[in-house]
Amino acid sequence: MKKKKRNNRGNRRNPNKIKKKVVMDREVFKIELGKVSGNHIGKTILVQGLLERIIQTPGPTLFALNDGTGSLMLKGFISPGERAFPDINDGDCIEAKVKLKEYNEAFEGEIMKIESLTGARKAKVRQKIDDVLRERSKARNPGFMVESKILEKLEDRFVKIATEIKMAVLQNRPIIVRHHNDADGYASGYALEKAIVPLIDKHHGGGKSAWEFFTRAPCSAPFYEIDDSIRDTANSLRNVAKFSNKMPLVVIADNGSNDQDLFAIQQGKVHGMDFIVIDHHYFEKDVISEEVLVHINPFLVGEDGQKFSAGMLCSELARFISDVENVEQIAAMSGMADRIDIMNPGAVNQYVELAGKQGYDKKLLADIATVIDFVSAKLRFMEAREYIEVLFGEPREKQKKLVGLMAPYIKDLERKGLEMAKQGATTEKKGSVVLQLLDIENSLPGFGFYPKPGKTVGMLHDWIQKSGKDSVVTMGVMPSAITIRATDKANFSVHELIKEIEKKLPGAFVNGGGHKNAGSINFVPGKKDDVMKVVRGFVGK
Repeated sequence: MKKKKRNNRGNRRNPNKIKKKVVMDREVFKIELGKVSGNHIGKTILVQGLLERIIQTPGPTLFALNDGTGSLMLKGFISPGERAFPDINDGDCIEAKVKLKEYNEAFEGEIMKIESLTGARKAKVRQKIDDVLRERSKARNPGFMVESKILEKLEDRFVKIATEIKMAVLQNRPIIVRHHNDADGYASGYALEKAIVPLIDKHHGGGKSAWEFFTRAPCSAPFYEIDDSIRDTANSLRNVAKFSNKMPLVVIADNGSNDQDLFAIQQGKVHGMDFIVIDHHYFEKDVISEEVLVHINPFLVGEDGQKFSAGMLCSELARFISDVENVEQIAAMSGMADRIDIMNPGAVNQYVELAGKQGYDKKLLADIATVIDFVSAKLRFMEAREYIEVLFGEPREKQKKLVGLMAPYIKDLERKGLEMAKQGATTEKKGSVVLQLLDIENSLPGFGFYPKPGKTVGMLHDWIQKSGKDSVVTMGVMPSAITIRATDKANFSVHELIKEIEKKLPGAFVNGGGHKNAGSINFVPGKKDDVMKVVRGFVGK
């Protein structure tokens, strides 16, 4: 039988072509962005994904690619400032052959070839991204650090918040963390930063990109006010216009549950921002939950917010977001700083015991809280990211040196502040209650003085109790505000006082909030004397 002849168009192939294909397969290989590493620098890789934004710089054109597993910035260059690959648009699903390089400690791909995908290829990439994002955004559930029925009731909310935050990271959505400007607020904000930033860093391949997608800043008031909301919105809209960013997810910590926060949240939502709230302050009516993605507050599940600080809640939440370390001391410190050990000693002692295993005793934790409170007064509304890292133990040895240096100095300032307050304080008997009043303006130095009025009132309140008085209300009175502390035996409520003033003096336009026994109120300056008459009639009722 004769053998059939084969030609180059049949089964027999040109040997040179076979060799060339093998070499090409070795040089160019398809890879998920989440698996890109330093080992691939200098190599040519094939990537697919969704273009989320395109940035035209004075030099190259930058294409931000996301495939669900990670992100990579692709760089195209024709001439300085000229748009590369003008037929490629943000929102396109693309496939690109790129040479992997490193720039500013982050990976980037120099585009050799790029094309927009259509039809079945586009649908396949889209579906894969959706599947990966759903799987990767699932929250961890490591269990809580301490035993608490309050935490157990809030567990589903922890899971949901962690899922929303992880999804925002994977979708390259900026995250803004806003927190109260005190030790508990900073503990809340930093615990979240500690959990979120490594996820962003990993997703974007390192470098400085994490700080392009994450911002943490203290609120300029004890609530998320319209000023902060407008600033956050304006900055975000600018980034959308300049860099094709998405509107952010805003996480409000140690604030956010009150009706005073509502208007600012609604303003942000008009522009496409979403909100999450983690708080422990009392609210008269829950007007926030229906406006935000998730709302955590012990009062929402029939528990007392005075039994868990926001820093304790956020430290627990951080562990649901990512595998974090050294958060036990943050929870313990915030609990002590916010006086949760008085209302819920069991939980705080559990955190203190865990922190002790990490080398933090009660004195060190108290000193850290003191230094953070002092620094927050000096920084005011600066982000001060690197300085705050040191205060929270990154690195720990530097933290201990800084706290050891500053704590004695700050305590001396507090001693002097208390002496000034004692000299300026007066007391009145209202039934069985002692009303202790401090004229802040005439008893303490002005702007920039430490301790702040709220801190000074707290110290004065503690001091009078040491004399054996256990039914006390202490008030620091200012021209248009009063800072308040009360003991349980005084049978006092900040919220009921606000109602009383609203009822009897509607023209004072009083507002405020806080906890039952600790808070503040504001009013029209010209109504100060009238407000104080109502206050004196209310105390000891």
